[in-house]
Amino acid sequence: MLSLSFLLVTGILMSQKLTTTSAVVSFDATTEKDLLPKAENKTVIGSLDKTTGALAFEAAVNNFAFSNPLMQQHFNSDRWLNSAAFPKFSFSGKLNKLNTVKFNKNGTYKTTVTGNLTVKGVTKPISAPVTISVLNGKVSGTSAFSITLADFGIAGQTQIASGKVAQVVKINVVAGF
Repeated sequence: MLSLSFLLVTGILMSQKLTTTSAVVSFDATTEKDLLPKAENKTVIGSLDKTTGALAFEAAVNNFAFSNPLMQQHFNSDRWLNSAAFPKFSFSGKLNKLNTVKFNKNGTYKTTVTGNLTVKGVTKPISAPVTISVLNGKVSGTSAFSITLADFGIAGQTQIASGKVAQVVKINVVAGF
């Protein structure tokens, strides 16, 4: 009986944490001179704790796909994201105003997330808008924000100075849990 109670409590607690292995992170660093610097990673892992609002994502840098293979090679090189030395980027934070999100009721809920984004070994605080959708018990979330490449030690100054790559990159996150 004690074992059964433990399993029941563990099951309830575990159901409060949602996970995914197929979140999508895309970025757009296009400029008027070059429409190619954009990529997408469809294998991002993530978790959301419905009780605490803890939210985390992790992505393999070399899983970002570009339409131009040479651009993908440059992206992973030492001058850009250096995926050999820094194979992952991550975000760890918390949903703000968690009490406004009703995980047990169909609807769309807007809030923000605050936490730390780590790219190329550099961690910076970030706050971004988030839209949480609940439909028949399924939870999904979207967010869009921007980062400045120089803040994360990403070089590529020749391409940035020539206008081929934007200094400020737009990032979109879509996750279904």
